[in-house]
This record gives sequence, C-alpha cells and structure tokens, in this order.
Amino acid sequence: MPIFSATLGSISFLSASQSQSNLSPFKLTVKSPCQWHHYYHTTKVFVSGNTQIDQNPDTGLLQRPTPPSPDPQDVTRQARRSSDWKAAKAYKDSGLIYSGRVENFNSGGLLVRFFSILGFLPYPQLSPMHACKEPEKSIQEIARGLLYSNIPVKVILADEDKRKLIFSEKEAAWSKFSKQVNVGDIFEARVGYVEDYGAFVHLRFPDDLYRLTGLIHISEVSWDLIHDVRDILKAGDEVRVKVVGIDWGKSRINLSIKQLEEDPLLETLDKVIPQDGSADPDSTSSIDSGDIEPLPGLETILEELLQEEGIYDVRISRQGFEKRVVSQDLQLWLSNAPPINQRFTLLARAGRQVQEIHLTTSLDQDGIKKTLQRVLERVP
Repeated sequence: MPIFSATLGSISFLSASQSQSNLSPFKLTVKSPCQWHHYYHTTKVFVSGNTQIDQNPDTGLLQRPTPPSPDPQDVTRQARRSSDWKAAKAYKDSGLIYSGRVENFNSGGLLVRFFSILGFLPYPQLSPMHACKEPEKSIQEIARGLLYSNIPVKVILADEDKRKLIFSEKEAAWSKFSKQVNVGDIFEARVGYVEDYGAFVHLRFPDDLYRLTGLIHISEVSWDLIHDVRDILKAGDEVRVKVVGIDWGKSRINLSIKQLEEDPLLETLDKVIPQDGSADPDSTSSIDSGDIEPLPGLETILEELLQEEGIYDVRISRQGFEKRVVSQDLQLWLSNAPPINQRFTLLARAGRQVQEIHLTTSLDQDGIKKTLQRVLERVP
C-alpha cells in the first residue's frame, strides 16, 4: 500500500519499498482520498512523537501552536527572588546589618538565609567571640551550635548574575562596637593567630565577650629586638594591649604591648646607673667621665652642636650598660629631666651602651630640639 507524506501543504506518494529514512519528519496518514478535504481542515501533525504542530486551514502551512501559559506560582517565585537580590545589593551599598538565620554549614562556612536566598558566611568572617567563648571546640562544632539561630551580618558581596551572596559577621561587629574604641584605650586580649609580621589578637569588651580583632605589629611586641614573633606570642595567650591607631576606612585596629611598658628611650641615666651605687655589676657600670670614649658617630655630632648659636658646652658625663638591646644604631634624644642652671641632659644609645651628655645652653627645650634636628640633617 502506498504511504502518504505531508510537506508544507503538498502531498507526495512513496512506494512501500522506499527507505523509511526518506520519509518527511511530518507524517500524515489518510484513510481514503474522499476524506482528504475534510481532513485537510482538521489535521494536526505530531513531530518526534509528542510535539504538536498545527496546519493553517487557509494557507495550508504548518505552524507551531501557542506555548502554554507559565505557572503563576513560578512567576511569583522568580519575581520575589529578583526583588530579594535587589534588597541584598541595597544592604551591601548601605552597610546596614541584617539578622540572618543559619540554615546549614559545610567545611568552608555557614549557609545563612536572606529572605528567599541562601547566602554564604566563610568561617574567617565569623566574629571572634564564638571561638574565644568555647576555645576547646572545633570550628565545625561551633557551626553546629549556631544552627537555626539568628546572627547579625553584613552583606559584603551580592552578585545576582553569578548567584553569589557573601556575608560577614566581623564587619557587623565592627559597625556596632568600633565606636567604643579610642586611641590610648587598654584592653585585655587573647592571641588568635600569629604571622611573621605580627600577631592578631581579639579584644575583650566589658561584657566579657571578644568582639573585635586587632594587629600587634612585630615592632610593637617588645622593646627588645625580636626576630620571630612566635618566640614571644602564641595562639591562646592572654595579653594586655594598648590601642595605638585606628584605620576607619580599612576597619583595622593597631595595638601595642611594648607601649604599656616604660619607653627605655625616655629613661634618664639614673635608671641605668642608680645613684646609690646598688647597680648590678653584671648589667650596669659607671666609668669616670674623662675615660669615656664617645659612641661611634657621637663625637662628630657633639662637635657640630658646639658650632650652633646658644650652645656653650657639650660633654659626656656618664655611661652605663643596659641588660637589653633596644637598637644597634646610634640614637640620640633629649631627656625629660628638667634643666638645671641652663644645663640640659641628652642621652645617646647604641646596642646596650648608654651615655649621658650635659648640654649647657641658653636655648629652651624647643630650641634644642630644632638645633638637634639641624645637626642630625648635616651629619651623615
């Protein structure tokens, strides 16, 4: 029996012996020629088994049917998600704090709900209060304890195209508690972790919670020379620190341990060589002023000072040896000791050796400082 094939309004006959691969993809079977006219107006052609294509009764051309209407619930859901992404970007731009529910966690951080979107909070962006409150617990145990609780966070990345929503609890804590910190404040703190360049420590607030993190640079750990911070500090150590700087733009707090100790550069020589002769012979000594050899580079400075107007006499009076090395370089500063009979005291230090210099002058303290600055600029 012949097989009919429909191709865009025309009909051709194929013999049964012809290959099925030559058949048109739009197949139409008609019972008899007398039924064709009626069938022409009502035919529906199926492509690839299920896809229906209608035939226009006026033109005879095949045409795709109108697609079904989308599910109203899907439309509403998509509109809501799009609106929530806009809200996330608004939170990021404004810096507002959002209270997000912890839905789950993985090896890298917490999954936090933001309206209809799930965002990510990496473990390094958690507030230090969690680990400091329960230091014996692993980060995964801490995360498990936070499940289904609400935590304050800031949106630090909202990218709808890449589907990335990142939170920070640290940034939220900074916004809330940094205003309570001022330069010069002293805090009890706990060392979080140590790097080659310094130690990051968590500051304990009056509520006994560790709210913010600051950096003690290696130069602010001790007055002694330090080659490795790990020789002095390790994670978990309790320390007292002083706030020496705040970078509001970068949300950073600079801290110091050594500035809670008396600056040895401001000590008078009386603290190096006690006047009662009770000095430890292993750490300090006194030599007759006539036998004192100036520290390397100091003699040239003293000669230049004598060339300055208002300075009448400059001489080394005493020297001593300290127990610790502050610097191997020559350092010169004006003592805080008040002048006696127009005589000021200068202190020079290099390594462990300290020398006291008496400067007789008509200049006041500010005048001496300016004179020293001019001299030090001339001396190489």
